[in-house]
Amino acid sequence: MTGIDIGSDAFNDHTFIARRHAYEAANVSPPLAWSGVPDDAAELVLLCEDPDAPSGTFVHWIVVGIDPHSGGVGAGQSPPRGTALVNGYGERGWGGPHPPPGDDAHHYVFRLYALAEPCVLPDAPRAEQVHEAVDRARIADGTLVGLYRR
Repeated sequence: MTGIDIGSDAFNDHTFIARRHAYEAANVSPPLAWSGVPDDAAELVLLCEDPDAPSGTFVHWIVVGIDPHSGGVGAGQSPPRGTALVNGYGERGWGGPHPPPGDDAHHYVFRLYALAEPCVLPDAPRAEQVHEAVDRARIADGTLVGLYRR
């Protein structure tokens, strides 16, 4: 399996995400750029999850059907041709970091998957459902981790 390079102008891998991207602030999704998507990818799926959430892994952003020929997404935008599903807040689209005050920094894991066939998910999937669905058709992936604490 090949790797996708994914990064952001807003933060580097394993560094802190700016407050403007947080749920209690402007709640603007960060810009992302990617490369190395295989030519035979049918679609991309973007997942941002917080595995450190007290109630279990929390979904902050899930977008399916992203154009595999796209190279990223701007701040506050939806990925090209993508369909945003319902996040853990019960809202469609991006829902920024919002860890409990005083917790150690939480890890916000942005995963981009290239799939050989379209992904079928419920409208408000749990993180485990996303992993199970993409594992069946994944031909490449990439990961970027941001940190946030209040």
